[in-house]
This record gives sequence, structure tokens and C-alpha cells, in this order.
Amino acid sequence: MITPQGIVCSKAIVSAGDPVLRNPAAPVGPELFGTRELRALVEEMVAAMRAAPGVGLAAPQLGVGLRVIVLEDSSERMSHLSAQEKAERARAEVPLTAIINPVLRPQMSEGQPGEIYFEGCLSVPGYTALVPRVHTVEVDGLSLEGEELHLRASGWPARILQHECDHLDGVLYVDRMLSRSLCTTEQARTRWSGRSLSELAAAFRLR
Repeated sequence: MITPQGIVCSKAIVSAGDPVLRNPAAPVGPELFGTRELRALVEEMVAAMRAAPGVGLAAPQLGVGLRVIVLEDSSERMSHLSAQEKAERARAEVPLTAIINPVLRPQMSEGQPGEIYFEGCLSVPGYTALVPRVHTVEVDGLSLEGEELHLRASGWPARILQHECDHLDGVLYVDRMLSRSLCTTEQARTRWSGRSLSELAAAFRLR
């Protein structure tokens, strides 16, 4: 929420059903760059992301309709995955990054088909589904101080960026999921952990 007194965050990550998750977020205006209010918002987002825990968060998930995202992935967060799972997902560490007013451009080329992996969301707790995403993206945006940023990411980091930028446009992963694959996170953990993508495709009759 944005008030005349500044930016007011939700005390908890908001869940699907809250209108803030379905409305396009507003660009951050030049008057906010370098301010204590913007830094405080990003600090709250990082704290909420780490506490959940998750690998990304968008400002609307804390009830703030501004185009701000944070992301971070570490070896600890992926320690439960087998070497095969990490390789199939192209999972890679992502340093803590905050991007203001991100503009995402999918990079499509021959030899880089879309990829399908399980995806969840802190605003849709308890569920996961297979979601197709492009392999590589480029993102332009601004830092907290208003400096220009440019990122190019592939594999899992690209998936995080696509997921979080979707939030800024009022899109949830359930809008893009392969609906036959929707399951609880517990079912995904007990039934599908360690399975190859070809096995998952056959199990859910996706091909």
C-alpha cells in the first residue's frame, strides 16, 4: 500500500485472492530512488523472502503495488536436489539482487526451446505445478539509487525472473501452469522428487 506518509507493507505475504496480486503494479517514480522508504521496502521484501523461504519476491506480494522485485538463490537452497535435478533445471546460484522497474525480454532462438519444471509461489502456498518458461531472458531495470541495471540469465535464474516479473503484471504461475500437473507440495516431494523431466511428462500425460 502507498499512502501520503510513505510505503506501507503487509506484515505477511499476501495470498491469492487479494486484488493487489491481480492488478498491474505502478512504476517507481524518480522521487523514490535513493530514499529511506524504498530501501526499507526492499529490506522488508528480502526479509520476507528469506523467512518463507523462497528465491524471489515481488512488491505486490507484500501488498505494495510497485514494480520492485528481489531474488536470491544459494547452494543451501538447492542442497536437497540431486545432481541430475540441478542439471535439468540449470539451477545456479543468484546473488541477492533488487531490481526496480524491470523490463523483461524473452530470448528465443533455435536450440533453446521452452523448458518445463515444477514451480510454486509464496502467495499460493501448499501447491506446485509444471510451468513452461523460456530458457533465456534479458532484464533491464534500475538499482535502488536509480542506476541502470542489465541482466542476462538462463535456466533457473531466468525462471525466477519470469515468475517475479509476472507478479508485476498481475499474473500468477497458475495462469501459465500445465493444469494436469497441479499437486500439493507434499505430493510433489514424496511422489515426484528425483524424477526426470521425461518421466514427469509421461506420468502427467503431457506428451
